Amino acid sequence: MKQITAESEFREQIQKDELSVGIFTTTWCPDCKRLDMFIDEVLEENKDKAWFKVDKDEFEALSEENQVMGIPSLLVYRNGEKLAHLHSANAKTPEAIKEFLNTVK
Repeated sequence: MKQITAESEFREQIQKDELSVGIFTTTWCPDCKRLDMFIDEVLEENKDKAWFKVDKDEFEALSEENQVMGIPSLLVYRNGEKLAHLHSANAKTPEAIKEFLNTVK
């Protein structure tokens, strides 16, 4: 999974014509560490999507612009448009994330 290191990388990624899933996270978040324990399984089942991570603390303006209030949050983009947002309260299990991804086309 690609780690975003510049705002321009984020903007370039979300402009693509494929579904891009961004995970907004931090290094200190307990729920983010839990997500790390099972996210590889979800990625394996969703190879048709481009995945990337954004450190919410490092990119506060992007987080605010995308209405990321809690972490981890998963946001899905295509052609520069945010199509879906799985808020942190609902991103705690592999089943919840898989169900969310199945609703996004």
